[in-house]
Amino acid sequence: MEIPQNAQAGDIIHLGTCTYEARDVEYAAECGDLVVPENRSDPDSRLISIPITRIHSTGNQPSAPVFYLSGGPGESNTRFYGGRVAWFIEQHDIVLVGYRGVDGSVRLDCPEISAHIKNLPGDMLGETSLAQMTAAYSDCALRFQNDGVDLAGYTPVEVIDDVEAARLALGYEKINLFSISYGTRLAMIYAWRYPESMQRSAMVGVNPPGHMFTYDPAVIDQQIEYYAQLCAQDPQCKAKTENLAETIRAVSHNLPKRWLGIPLDRGMLRAASFESISDTQSVSKVFDVWLAAAKGDYSGMALLSLAGPMMFANATVWGDNMAKAASVDYAATQNFRTTMNLDDSIFGSPRSEMAAAAAGWPVNSIPEEYTSVQPCDVETLLVSGSIDPWTPVHLAEEFLTSLSNGQHVVVAESGHGEMLSRQPEASEKLLTTFFETGTGDASGFTYQPWAYNPGLGFPAIAKIVVGIIGLLIVGLIFGLRFFLKKQFGM
Repeated sequence: MEIPQNAQAGDIIHLGTCTYEARDVEYAAECGDLVVPENRSDPDSRLISIPITRIHSTGNQPSAPVFYLSGGPGESNTRFYGGRVAWFIEQHDIVLVGYRGVDGSVRLDCPEISAHIKNLPGDMLGETSLAQMTAAYSDCALRFQNDGVDLAGYTPVEVIDDVEAARLALGYEKINLFSISYGTRLAMIYAWRYPESMQRSAMVGVNPPGHMFTYDPAVIDQQIEYYAQLCAQDPQCKAKTENLAETIRAVSHNLPKRWLGIPLDRGMLRAASFESISDTQSVSKVFDVWLAAAKGDYSGMALLSLAGPMMFANATVWGDNMAKAASVDYAATQNFRTTMNLDDSIFGSPRSEMAAAAAGWPVNSIPEEYTSVQPCDVETLLVSGSIDPWTPVHLAEEFLTSLSNGQHVVVAESGHGEMLSRQPEASEKLLTTFFETGTGDASGFTYQPWAYNPGLGFPAIAKIVVGIIGLLIVGLIFGLRFFLKKQFGM
């Protein structure tokens, strides 16, 4: 993105009318690029640009706009999912400010990390692999620095200052924030840094300080044990195990190194499982893999071990993920491998174990005042799923004590932000009433019990793949015999 020579920080350049499409509905909008310093603590910092979109309210007298802050880090903030535009558009403008490091003129891609994951030297979370990942992060950071990128500018505080710059450039007195997961940490920092610019803040999947890298294995165990209780109430799940949590623990700690000659990557299996257990719909497929292995069928694990590297390699913008996560919480995880009880847990804390590779990145810590919870008077709505190992309920409850105008809604048997898609009408009612009145109406939510329903799981897919390969081999053999007989009479 070419920034005009006369552009100044805070300018919106290339601004023009555009159309924002969501669920086949087209909305009138404005699109442009916000010019910001790469590092505001450096008076000589170069300028970079990030995309900005304002979707115009369809109402005659809209109230304060809704600025969206998506999850991550390492994810884009340029799209507002599905039909949620319709939830707010009559009463509010909706504003999307791209995330520096992912969107705009600088993108912190690390092909070094992707290449490492595609060519793992054994266990993904083993010492050798983590040492190589650390070196890959170091190589990636050095490459960016040699290209003139100031990595100290890619922190959540700088992201929040981008949001404030957008507020000023667009001429809003006050704004509302709607945030999810990592976005909730950004919303916290914004409320602590610019409380006078805030009207209300709705946070889904609350991630307070100290938990960007650190996922307590004891808490992960508790979430799996929660599922074990639900499994005991589900006929199909109960028929497969007497105790889901202990079955997974036994398999995790007694995993063979190979199945039919295929290496089983325990670290990859644990990491893939952790990435999936926050979603109550996909978690059945994860449990199906572990329950099959408990019966001696490791086919699903073999398939995950083979396919996992391709899934993880480009799962995020790795440089941005590391720059922002390490800048807020790295200090809390420096010694986690010696302080966390990983050996006795069900399958450890995979994200935290991978965080050791942050040692290869030049960590630029944010000001200490934003690394701990601060008192806040902003009207705030917290929304949690009762079964969310990424942002468990107790973290939101602890954060709630710092809010003088806070409300916490817990949706039973819902995963990480899952209520937004599984119960959209109820979510819309909750959020719109909150932004209109300061109190969210949660009366629309109904109890949706968890059901074990793996469908076509990984073990079944693995057997299909093996069967197809077997048929191809048999076909090749018969074809070769036919050819030889016809040509040579053999």
